[in-house]
Amino acid sequence: MARRLARGSRLVIATHNNGKLREIAELLAPHGIDCVSAGELGLPEPEETADDFLGNARIKATAATRAAGLPALADDSGFSLAALGGAPGVLSARWAGPGKDFTLAMQRVQTELGDTTDRRAWFTAALCLAWPDGETATFLGRVEGAAVWPPRGERGFGYDPMFVPIGGHQTYGEIEPAAKHASSHRARAFAQLVKACF
Repeated sequence: MARRLARGSRLVIATHNNGKLREIAELLAPHGIDCVSAGELGLPEPEETADDFLGNARIKATAATRAAGLPALADDSGFSLAALGGAPGVLSARWAGPGKDFTLAMQRVQTELGDTTDRRAWFTAALCLAWPDGETATFLGRVEGAAVWPPRGERGFGYDPMFVPIGGHQTYGEIEPAAKHASSHRARAFAQLVKACF
């Protein structure tokens, strides 16, 4: 059984991505957790050298918990396309370049897809909750859908404007944040985290 966080606990969110931080903080808000980001604490971003989402989430969470001496939660997530063999996948952020330009990243996806009619796509989110003594707990969520072009909507972040979940008509860039939080890859991983650790 995973260790639990009590209401009022302080938790480091191991990210420097403001969009991801906002989404995670909103998901944690009902649980009374006092969140502080790795960026606010001036913690460095560790190199993500794992070949899967869970490995990279573990790298980020353990680096943050060691540096801050507090429990830390890290997310590693990405956008994958069947026609590209799962790419960009764990390299999703790198496709955006050093300036984290996701307009550029979405254009690259479209260019690499070319004329293919296979638009199957999915988002994956891996969460790792790490403790200063080395204990970790990991959770994985995934949502299926399709890639669209051109991108639509100003909400969300990353590849959200080019992804429509199965059964939906709007992209993650168009839907209300509350609707995304109810069904996204990150929400699915969070549901497992909450059940195990809150």
